[in-house]
Amino acid sequence: MRRLLLPLMTFGAMLAAPVALADGEALFNSKPCVACHAVDNKLVGPSLKEVAAKYDGEEGAVATVAGHIKNGISGLWGPIPMPANQVTDDEATQLAEWVLSLK
Repeated sequence: MRRLLLPLMTFGAMLAAPVALADGEALFNSKPCVACHAVDNKLVGPSLKEVAAKYDGEEGAVATVAGHIKNGISGLWGPIPMPANQVTDDEATQLAEWVLSLK
């Protein structure tokens, strides 16, 4: 039984990853983020792909981006500040993981 547990858990995690990414996109589309951000194009704020590129390979990137989403940020991408968003810590993390997965 133990020999089956780890492979089954690994397989389950692999199946869940695309669902989590799709959930990140659905969450993004359900929040006011879409008013200022797009996946491929700069609107008021940077494109999400620009954000992913900026933090690519950076240790702690998920926590950093999640903090920016939840608490807002000013001056990093230009003069227009990003306000804090009404998201839970889990939602901010889910959004950050999704954004950082975009290439």
